[in-house]
Amino acid sequence: MFSSSRVAVVTGSNKGIGLAIVRDLCKKFPGDVILTARNPTFGQEAVKKLKEEGLNAVFHQLDINDLQSIRSLREFLKERYGGLDVLVNNAGIAFKVSDTTPFSIQAEVTLKTNFFGTRAVSAELLPLIKPQGRVVNVSSFLSVSSLKKCSPELQQKFRSDTITEEELVGLMHKFVEDTKKRVHEKEGWPNTAYGVSKIGVTVLSRIHSRQLNEQRKGDNILLNACCPGWVRTDMAGPRAPKSVEEGAETPVYLALLPPSVTEPHGQFVSEKKVQKW
Repeated sequence: MFSSSRVAVVTGSNKGIGLAIVRDLCKKFPGDVILTARNPTFGQEAVKKLKEEGLNAVFHQLDINDLQSIRSLREFLKERYGGLDVLVNNAGIAFKVSDTTPFSIQAEVTLKTNFFGTRAVSAELLPLIKPQGRVVNVSSFLSVSSLKKCSPELQQKFRSDTITEEELVGLMHKFVEDTKKRVHEKEGWPNTAYGVSKIGVTVLSRIHSRQLNEQRKGDNILLNACCPGWVRTDMAGPRAPKSVEEGAETPVYLALLPPSVTEPHGQFVSEKKVQKW
């Protein structure tokens, strides 16, 4: 028997913005909140920390770069809940500006997690989303600024309302290949692997929202990309202006859009407002 409880999953949520999103959902979401992390020790510690605050999250291991790990979470959600109500794709990585790792390796590693990992989670878990479900892909304002630094041809492709998932995947692979050949700037790419990975996340969100319109018209599932802002985390560093709680505000707002609303959907949202892509 399924639990009748509603369920929300937040990827990469043992610390930083992910943990702040889980904390807020524990207070506001009427159901179980699943905290996920690659490392079970870190995940269990985060759950324990929340328990000390009087908040109950459920831990499940998830490495978004490991298909078996994603499928294990999928089976757990199917068996325990019969599906999923809220998915927040938050897991991501960034190299520090000072990192001396060759740019082509930074490009490959960053896109593997931020774009291909997020896509893999979506492929396995979007089919489980229940009617009135909410999907939030945590992108970045750097996707917008990086888009503006792309060549006009690439901008046109990334802004297209008809780009397919296969075409997007091809472009993401091309960026990595172009960095290996050291021709990425000549080919019209910006000099930021993180920025390109988040262009990928925002465009993927636009594509998936179109697919939901076509395949599950009456289900009122809302899927958006968002920017949490520049937040003080291990990833962004101590100089960022926003606290993690402030960073969680827009993702949580999108995760908890009431059943009566039909938008935003397929948008890029920052500070709870739809931004032009």
